[in-house]
Amino acid sequence: MSNPYKGRTGLDRIVRAMGYSLDGLKIAYHGESAFRQEIWLAAVLLPAAFWLGRSWTEVALLAGTVLIVLIVELLNSGIEAAIDRVSFELHDLSKRAKDLASAAVLLSLLLCGGVWASALWTRFNP
Repeated sequence: MSNPYKGRTGLDRIVRAMGYSLDGLKIAYHGESAFRQEIWLAAVLLPAAFWLGRSWTEVALLAGTVLIVLIVELLNSGIEAAIDRVSFELHDLSKRAKDLASAAVLLSLLLCGGVWASALWTRFNP
């Protein structure tokens, strides 16, 4: 049996994919407080990246690390939703999956903080 959602092609597929992506962002924003906090932080940091960065490479690194945090948070939320869909029962593998996804978010935040701290240090401590 074929998947009825896999037969779409061309512009129809792109439009529907965009709709699903926007739905995902809305769900994350309204349902995940961590994502909402990171969005508001990104609203400040992304424009600041253009002010702080001295070259396109620095701007890309500063903005990119902020976007990586958002991406990893979305993946973390997706993993948590899939685990919860299977069962709310406490299980070692469920805990492991959620903890690993949470660790990925932590590492992305540390990367972002490190890049921003380095850029700030370089900018204001020549």
